[in-house]
Amino acid sequence: MFDDKFITNAINRSSETKLDRRALLTAAGLGAAGVGAAVLLPAMGAAAVTQAAAPISDGSILNFALNLEYLEAEFYLHAVTGSGLPSSLIAGKGTAGAVTGGKQVNFKNAAVKAYATEIAADEKAHVAFLRAALGSAAVARPAINISDAFTAAATAAGVIKPGQTFDPYADDVSFLIGAFIFEDVGVTAYKGAAPLITNKTYLEAAAGILSVEAYHAGIVRSTLFGLGIETPSINDTVNKISDARDSLDGSTDLDQGITVNGVANLVPTDKNGITFSRTPGQVLNIAYLNPKAVTKGGFFPGGVNGDLNTSGGAAS
Repeated sequence: MFDDKFITNAINRSSETKLDRRALLTAAGLGAAGVGAAVLLPAMGAAAVTQAAAPISDGSILNFALNLEYLEAEFYLHAVTGSGLPSSLIAGKGTAGAVTGGKQVNFKNAAVKAYATEIAADEKAHVAFLRAALGSAAVARPAINISDAFTAAATAAGVIKPGQTFDPYADDVSFLIGAFIFEDVGVTAYKGAAPLITNKTYLEAAAGILSVEAYHAGIVRSTLFGLGIETPSINDTVNKISDARDSLDGSTDLDQGITVNGVANLVPTDKNGITFSRTPGQVLNIAYLNPKAVTKGGFFPGGVNGDLNTSGGAAS
């Protein structure tokens, strides 16, 4: 969980978040009632908000989400096209950074290539939407590592031995395993925002955003499980990554692999069939590949841009 100092800093209105709300909505092209859910992106968890004296500003939330969308867009676009976001979609406030790693995957499976192509287009569209909503307050793309960070994650999970390399662009299965690291995290982050929404119009829009992430995660999980029927080591690898994420985001055992006791577990839910939530701090614990409260590391070697930039620490 966030400590009191971080919560206080996060809710302060910085220059990046002093946006006229009506102007923000107009920039998003949705009018006064249509973008409410978009501002409740994976930057907010219910637990974090209950400790805050005031709601986190729209600008801070949108910019936190934009950082995450930069990461996903760069990974998928590189895998599909060999290059990342265009220069028109990366400038902004804060420290701009380059992308390290990433290359086009030589897909052998036509279905996997089609999935990757569609998801890449979705993630690029998310970046464009958030930047339009934020206008001049949009943060720049931070430094992103989509090479060594995957190796670090795979090593920590015990998928490879120290000194070995994990290349998510090597083949179809490696790509899907790399995608698995991101997709479940996005779903649980959006889920964390749901309790904060009171306006029905906002809730409908948030459900649409959440459903896109859930579709992506479902595609990745189902495809990996299908491949794992013939090659059980695939399921074992994915489950190790799930355990590693669980070790990063706090002491509670939340994350779930694609099999449990040898039985399919394609939809990770609690006993009531409900997806669990993650706080912003927990999301950054995974992105930074560090269970401690830090401001950089892993996929974001220089940290994310904006107010919401610190991971939650072991107590998340």
